[in-house]
Parts: sequence; C-alpha cells; structure tokens
Amino acid sequence: MPTQFSKKKVAIPAANSSAGKSTTSPTSFKKPRIGSAKSRKRDIPEGVWTKCPKCTTLLIDKELDANLKVCPRCAFHFTIGARERIHSLVETCSFQEMDADMLSVDVLGFTGVAAYTDKLDEYQKSTGLKDAVITGIGQISKHRVALGVMDFAFLGGSMGSVVGEKLTRLIETATEKSLPILIISASGGARMYEGMCSLMQMAKTCGALAYHAKSKFPYISVLTNPTTAGVMASYATVGDLIIAEPGAMIGFAGPRVIKDTTQSELPAGFQTAEFLLERGLVDAIVARRDMKERLSSYLDFLMEGVRQRTAG
Repeated sequence: MPTQFSKKKVAIPAANSSAGKSTTSPTSFKKPRIGSAKSRKRDIPEGVWTKCPKCTTLLIDKELDANLKVCPRCAFHFTIGARERIHSLVETCSFQEMDADMLSVDVLGFTGVAAYTDKLDEYQKSTGLKDAVITGIGQISKHRVALGVMDFAFLGGSMGSVVGEKLTRLIETATEKSLPILIISASGGARMYEGMCSLMQMAKTCGALAYHAKSKFPYISVLTNPTTAGVMASYATVGDLIIAEPGAMIGFAGPRVIKDTTQSELPAGFQTAEFLLERGLVDAIVARRDMKERLSSYLDFLMEGVRQRTAG
C-alpha cells in the first residue's frame, strides 16, 4: 500500500503585520545618541601651552618665556620669578648674590592647618629659593646697583624676618659703597607665621632707607602685581622714583575688604597701577620689556645729579 503524505500548512504573516517588518533594512540608519560618540577634543598637555587670563589666547610656553612672560596679543603681564627678572635686567654674569643661605626660623612655634616649618620646606622645594627675596649687587648698563627682587611664588612674597633682614643689609651695603638701590616688590604683605616679628621689618627697612637718603644716592622702587599690605605701607612706597608694571594691583587692603568697610562702590580701576598714576602715587608705568632700558635712562639722570652735587 502506497505511503500517504499530508500537506503541512505554513502560516504566512500579513503584509502589514508588525512581526513581519524588518529592523535591519539596508536603507535605514540609526541616529546616534547625543554624547555616545567619543570627543575629538584633545587635552592640552601641561608645560606646553598657557591660556592668557585677559584675552584667552593660547600661548606657547617657550614663546611666552622668550617674551618675558608678557602676552604678545594683549600685553598682559604674567607673574615672573625673581631669578628670571634679575637675568632680564642685569648684564651677563654681573650679579653677585648676598646672604644666599639665610633661612627663616619658626620663633613662635606656629601651628595651624600646617606648621610653619612644613610650609617653609614645601616652598623651598617647589621654588628652589631659601626665602621670598633675592638680594645682591649687579650692573644695569654702566651702573652698579644694589638690587633686591621679591618672588611671589614663595609664600605669596610675604615679608618675614629674613626678607626684612636681607633688604636691610642690602640697603646698608649700598649706603656704605655709595650705590643706588633698586627694589622690585611682589608681595601679599607681612608674614602671619611670624607675627610681630614680621611687622618690625617695616620700621627696620624704612629706617635703613632714611639713612641711605642722607647719602643723596637714589632709591628706585618698582611695584609689580601684586604689591599690598605691609610691603606697600613700608619700603615699596618711599622711593625717590616709584615705577609700576601695567595692570599691577597696588594697595594696602584688598578691594573687597575696603568695599565692605566703607559700604560704598569703588571707582573703576581701583587699586591698579593706572589708577594710582593718575593720582600721583606712581611716577611712571613701564612695560616689562622696556624696563631695563628705562631703568638705565633713569639711573643716568639720577646719578648725574649725584655727580654734580659731589663735584660741587
């Protein structure tokens, strides 16, 4: 007997059935989710570029260093180290440093968030300096000058016993050797870790400068960003000639403190070098790139007056 076969019914889905729709049509594309694609923005490596805080231009660090840390686009003056500034001013190999090994002492045994001794160790390692000022004798053009340069990178350029002592010794050496004095300030004021000992440096440095003034040799003070508080209230503003860098913040207390104290709106440009130039506290504003040439010119004029007095 022959074998019988039965036909099996095959269910064919309807054309409009959702089950029969293809989800992988070659002509359809999926829209990518926002943020799913990897960003192509590259992180800027440190030590290669610096963003100008004034005009937001990205500056190559090597070019910025070659331009004495001045933005070539907007002339914003970045903070510069004490040794860099000295090299930009004095003749090659003419600077002889004084009191290079003088170190601060924690006379008060200060303890707080961090001990004073720990702070000193930290900043000595990070800056390569022993304290916030470098002093010595150098030559600018044809003039030998007693030069003191503060470094804001060391504890905000704060004035402690070492800063005051080094500057006082520099001033006394200048008086003894009949040299003009040039002090470049960059400081947040007296060093709180040393209490009253730091405040005493205001009187000590000004006393030495008063004695130097009797010798009739000039003292030029250069104010950079920032020059405030105890430094501003002492040796920084008693120069025979007071120069400032463009845009430098100069004042005793910060604008916020003054505004809160006086309960009044402060004028535009308050506590800037330009504001103080208009009111007579600053004699001239000199760009960093022109500083050496202008200082040489000022010294020519001032020392000629000294020569004429001594000759007469």
